Amino acid sequence: MTTATRTEELKALAEKASAELADATALEALRWTAETFGDDFIVASNMQDAVLIDLATKVKSDVDILFLETGYHFAETIGTRDAVATVYPDVKIVNAAAEQTVAQQDAEYGPKLHDRDPNLCCHLRKVVPLRKTLSNYSAWVTGVRRVDAPTRANTPIVTWDDRNGLVKVNPIAPWTDDEFNAYIDEHGILQNPLVGEGYPSIGCAPCTAKVAPGADPRSGRWAGKSKTECGLHA
Repeated sequence: MTTATRTEELKALAEKASAELADATALEALRWTAETFGDDFIVASNMQDAVLIDLATKVKSDVDILFLETGYHFAETIGTRDAVATVYPDVKIVNAAAEQTVAQQDAEYGPKLHDRDPNLCCHLRKVVPLRKTLSNYSAWVTGVRRVDAPTRANTPIVTWDDRNGLVKVNPIAPWTDDEFNAYIDEHGILQNPLVGEGYPSIGCAPCTAKVAPGADPRSGRWAGKSKTECGLHA
């Protein structure tokens, strides 16, 4: 089968599933993913919490977990990743690193590229390694929710990811904040300790600030800049 033929098959599959799973529960969407793709899918996590990981392991205990190792994470985020490996021992954490270390990037582009050109920094340290890793799979699962940001308000549960060339599944897209937090409380889900310290949306340390009570949860990302997305989902 040629690559073009496979791509067209996956596109058709995504289109059909988008309609059939439009009202699916998170577990129904994940069960479809596991049954359809077997080992040929990966679950992305920024290690803000383990909600999506917990859900995914209910349908596939040894699921692959994608973590973008940008070199700029908070120590708490790395700690959460390591805790996930302990709590869910069967999962395989795939650490996707940029082609250059932070030091190498600084040498080529100058220090603190994230301050001067955050879009380029995100491209080099997130978008490129993501694309490279996803090229090994036919589908990926994300924790994107419609309430996260206006740019995500119409997120479908299943869609075709044209940018990365594979099926994208967003099983908790319809979840409200109350539903999300209730799942954490009811199931004792691992959560990055920074969440309780005023960081409701956690990215790289240089580009993530505390959020004032009642403010937009993502207002702490790239504070003071017009940037609102890292390029992974928009």
